[in-house]
Amino acid sequence: MYALFKSNPTWTQFNMSFKFRCRALIFGLAVLSLSAGCNEQPHSTALEPPVDQALTVTTYHGKVKGRWTQTNEPIRVFQGVPYARPPVDQLRWRPPQAPQSWSGVLPTLTPGSACWQAAPVDNFVWSRGSFERSEDCLYLNIWGQPSAIDQAVMVWFHGGSHTTGRSHEAIFNGAELARQGVIVVTVNYRLGPLGFLAHPLLNAESSHNSSGNYGLLDKIAALNWIRDNIAQFGGNPGNMTIFGQSAGSQSVCALMASPLAKGLFAKAIGQSAACMRPLDELDPNGHNTGEALIASLTTAKQADTLRQISPQQLINAAQTTQWAGQSRIVVDGWVLPDEPQQIYALKQQAKVPLLLGSLANEGHNLFPLDTQLTETQLREFASYIAGPDLAEPLLALYASQANTSPGLAQREIITDRFMAHGMRRWADHQTDTGQPVYLYFMDHTPPAFALYRPADPELNLPKGPRSAGAYHSGDLAYVFGNTQKVGLHWQPQDHAMAALITQYWTNFAKTGDPNGPGLPNWPTYNKENRNTQLLRPNPETRSGVRREILDLWDQYAL
Repeated sequence: MYALFKSNPTWTQFNMSFKFRCRALIFGLAVLSLSAGCNEQPHSTALEPPVDQALTVTTYHGKVKGRWTQTNEPIRVFQGVPYARPPVDQLRWRPPQAPQSWSGVLPTLTPGSACWQAAPVDNFVWSRGSFERSEDCLYLNIWGQPSAIDQAVMVWFHGGSHTTGRSHEAIFNGAELARQGVIVVTVNYRLGPLGFLAHPLLNAESSHNSSGNYGLLDKIAALNWIRDNIAQFGGNPGNMTIFGQSAGSQSVCALMASPLAKGLFAKAIGQSAACMRPLDELDPNGHNTGEALIASLTTAKQADTLRQISPQQLINAAQTTQWAGQSRIVVDGWVLPDEPQQIYALKQQAKVPLLLGSLANEGHNLFPLDTQLTETQLREFASYIAGPDLAEPLLALYASQANTSPGLAQREIITDRFMAHGMRRWADHQTDTGQPVYLYFMDHTPPAFALYRPADPELNLPKGPRSAGAYHSGDLAYVFGNTQKVGLHWQPQDHAMAALITQYWTNFAKTGDPNGPGLPNWPTYNKENRNTQLLRPNPETRSGVRREILDLWDQYAL
């Protein structure tokens, strides 16, 4: 994600000082919010197409042929569609280039490779196994009805701290959303140092004197490709909604602030991450961390020499130099001309309807829990994060929560500061533009399972599958309507809630308003009413969630 606290260059080991432990808690999201798993396999019992022509679509660069998904009504899917040239060799660390045209019909029946990243990883619900990785990874996937004409388009950006993840996870299968009458697109983008390395040598060869943010440029290239081609798949290029979770949500926030993405989407949805804090106060353009990473591998003074470094060497160096401990998104002067929060404060972001929110227990298993933290250390932490004037009022509010140990209080403070308050600040800025905003807070507890291991999802938590609370990423299966396809221990109320949420999300994509016939009313948000929709089996509206605490955080933010 991005930095929450002021950086301290003397913090070089996790246990060297109390301040570093505070910082490590915040930046834990960089390595703990993971999104990667097993490839989605083509269904063996796919429907026979009524006519073969329904599976062949002509794009600007050539014809593609998809396949049918296994649903109760025909939904077609095109997987592994190239939206840019492979960013390899001389195209590494450069803006994505348009794909080369092809002759004949390109089979788009299986996903493209995942972008290069660390693998495998074993970490709570974000665990994943081994899978194919490649620098040749700029592909997207499209779901829709063959009869679709001028339908709203939903473009998904996966999470994973901008260091891990894939667009073709089974949990991101877009068939159920497509059944609601939208076109769904999921996008791969460059990750880690291959997607976000900033370095003076790369600036020197750029016509924009810019480096880093290649993963954001990939998303912008995908949106341009979708704009130019989606009508052939039944979509309306003038009615696109970008949506994402975790790092994908931070990307949505950043794309709204980027002049390069202007006009490419009509609405936005952000789930569990914003961009309302300074990316890195000591290294906003990312050069310090980028130079440290490269210096650990080579003393070369030419950018082309850097392109000879293997992807795995870059991944290893990113880990040893703690490159991912700072923001992957940087202020590069081109994609992002300034800190996103400054762009929002000046009302220069995209003027589009916004739906956004977070979950009740995002920090559980995401941020480290310091069970040895003392009351004195908690007070030091509160003074550091909120300032001496707000520390005591802040601690008083958290002390009012029963059975809260110093370590648990610290984790809750971090969670509210990073998630709930960050999303509310994003909502506040967007209401300033006069656009409708819809804020949610999911407090329903889903079963915890390995999100990205569909063949082996069981976690066997000591206190049961629902003992992790409303955890970070616990909304994904509901949003995609896939509670019948992934995971374990679902109950009828979960399936009903998934049906409700997919209707809210697709209604918003179609009209800019999540409401519709038969749905509990979801009123708009503003700074006075703080209307927040509680996502639970029986949704209700509340005038602010954790309002007293978040109001206090507003005093610090101002």
